[in-house]
Amino acid sequence: MQIFEGRICPPPEGYITIAVAKFNKTITQRLLDGALAKLRQHRVHEKDIRIVWVPGTYELPFVASYFARDPQCLAVICLGAVIKGETTHDQHINRSVSIAIGEIASRFGTPVIFGVLTCDTIEQANARSGMIESVKDKALNPAPGNKGAEAAEAALEMIDLLTELPEIAQKNPISEILSKIFIESNDGENDVNGDDDDDDDNDNNFDDDFYFPPPPRKLVKKSTKKKKKN
Repeated sequence: MQIFEGRICPPPEGYITIAVAKFNKTITQRLLDGALAKLRQHRVHEKDIRIVWVPGTYELPFVASYFARDPQCLAVICLGAVIKGETTHDQHINRSVSIAIGEIASRFGTPVIFGVLTCDTIEQANARSGMIESVKDKALNPAPGNKGAEAAEAALEMIDLLTELPEIAQKNPISEILSKIFIESNDGENDVNGDDDDDDDNDNNFDDDFYFPPPPRKLVKKSTKKKKKN
């Protein structure tokens, strides 16, 4: 039996992106403060943190997709606050964003963390973005109710988990299989040049229209061994 489990620990080389919604900024700022405090607690340098402010929660997946494709980006933390109003607007936002974030993580093999509050009242949102009032502890120990801190912990744990997972051999990638089926079934009918050759220099092939995600990336932990002096 093999058991794989990530730890909340300093990440390997790379950077972490935090995407934050400006809508309900009083709340999202506290979520950001909690996330930053947790990352600093685990020795993530500020130069390895990128903060991106977007207009609202609905725009978070765009930034997540932008950075998740970068091999140097270890994880994307999405922070927002959607509070129920008089209409069902909040339901549509929450559903759309949650689905998109999951799809982005699967597509690019990068952890994308859902740190969005989906609350019925402002009181619920305040309770989930709270900070310990102690001046001594506030910088390093966000309250358990701060979902920004929890999202940062989840990001660190997922980053470490990727260093533990074994590499998986990719046999017969689905893009190659479906592309072959498509080309054989059409027998050159979709060749924009009108010829029946097999070259794809100018052909409108299946792979040009559909994107098939790569396998999850394998992260490598930083070496803790000191180099010997000559």
